[in-house]
Amino acid sequence: MSNLPLRPGLAGETPYGAPELDVPARLNVNENPYPPSQEVVDDIAEAVRAAATRLNRYPDRELPALRQALADYLAVESGVRVPWQQVWAANGSNEVMLHVLQAFGGPGRVCLSFTPTYSMYPEYARDTLTEYVTLARRQDFTLDVGAVREAIAAHHPAVVILASPNNPTGTALGLDDVRAVLDAARGSGPLDRDGSPTDTVVVVDEAYGEFRRPGVPSALELLADHEHLAVSRTMSKAFGMAGLRLGYLAATRELVDALRLVRLPYHLSAVSQAAALAALAHRDELMSQVASLRDERDATVAWLREQGHTAFESDANFVLFGPFEDRRAVFEALLERGVLVRVVGPDGYLRVCMGTPSQMEAFRTALTAVTQP
Repeated sequence: MSNLPLRPGLAGETPYGAPELDVPARLNVNENPYPPSQEVVDDIAEAVRAAATRLNRYPDRELPALRQALADYLAVESGVRVPWQQVWAANGSNEVMLHVLQAFGGPGRVCLSFTPTYSMYPEYARDTLTEYVTLARRQDFTLDVGAVREAIAAHHPAVVILASPNNPTGTALGLDDVRAVLDAARGSGPLDRDGSPTDTVVVVDEAYGEFRRPGVPSALELLADHEHLAVSRTMSKAFGMAGLRLGYLAATRELVDALRLVRLPYHLSAVSQAAALAALAHRDELMSQVASLRDERDATVAWLREQGHTAFESDANFVLFGPFEDRRAVFEALLERGVLVRVVGPDGYLRVCMGTPSQMEAFRTALTAVTQP
């Protein structure tokens, strides 16, 4: 057996992952269940073919065309227009968030987040040698803003991560709460090299932002007045492009330029850039299923409650439901019936993401068989 010098903090750790099983209803990783149309596939294939003729050259490391297309999309989706220089893109929002922690975290610095929340946040912190501190959300999964202020004052975090809608609960944050955190974050970061206070970087992770209910605003609306705010998005969920691995972030140019310092050279391949640009050209079509998935989500919440379960209101494409005395047993029983959900979140609860109508019918039938006497 080898005796490798594994870095302290990694001993005993296991890689992140969720079950990847070939079952009729795979409802565990919050994917969009609808594949792209043949027209979209053809356009992506043609864009990749054209890019392949230049693969002897490095890709454009500044991604100006892609960042402009993402800025154009955000202007339509949220009503907030930012210059392309204020948009950053990488291999999934995972890499975007890692860039944030690489640029602003590190030894002796703190990342603060609020549980239950996305299970990758502590891994970003671990991988950048940043201390990860958490504060519990209220019982309804909203933020206790007073407690948040106290935590920021106590820990002087370099980065605060707010997931909205939150994974795995589906909870969206109101702009008043986000403003309160941003106000508390001013001058509350770690001391600069000259001993002066810095502003804590506040990242609002809107990976599921397109699924928010009508009238629920995006934190992008606060960008103009808060230079320490960053809002991250992804093409994996609403766009149905999880296999593309394209995430992005909007912030001030100064913050984005800090991320450029830590990115690997040519971090986003020419093929990825070409495929993403082709997909963005079909944004209306790719987003067309969002409304039906919202409707399915709301109907699922109502149905679960009718069956006597607790199901939390959601602004994402998934629902947290339960409680079960033995959620693992329920998970296994559903899997035996061809339905894969996720064991995640508070004890006793499961999460189901929205599938096609036939997949959701399979979920309802299986859950009824498993839980009803």
